[in-house]
Amino acid sequence: MSKIRITKQFTFETGHALYGYDGKCKNVHGHSYKLSVTVIGSPITDSGNVKFGMVIDFGDLKKIVKEEIVDLFDHATVFNQNTPHIELAAELKARDHHVILVDYQPTSENMVIDFAKKIKDRLPANINLHSLRLQETETSFAEWFQSDNL
Repeated sequence: MSKIRITKQFTFETGHALYGYDGKCKNVHGHSYKLSVTVIGSPITDSGNVKFGMVIDFGDLKKIVKEEIVDLFDHATVFNQNTPHIELAAELKARDHHVILVDYQPTSENMVIDFAKKIKDRLPANINLHSLRLQETETSFAEWFQSDNL
């Protein structure tokens, strides 16, 4: 049976700051992120199955990614919990802002690693995560490929 890759794209707005960084990104700022999620599997061959011919229903993939990533990160500000940004995070939370504390520097590279784990944990057994592409700006993105992480 042929293996097919399908991709679904998502967008969300997220703020962050890179503690200790030597450039402008040390300041709190935001991005209009574009996330491309590519999974691989074989199309369903059972003609009696309502998902006949699909690798995975795009709606099912959308549900996973929205619940694990988009709904959580959209219009949130992300800080590394192991830095003095924890004080800024506490102040923002006290003012009813949506803040996410992570145990890593919130770069696109680290975010895409985090996202890969979250998505992989939710995919059906017969579907594998092939790759993620997290675009931070029009000209900058980080990619994660399963084949690089075996």
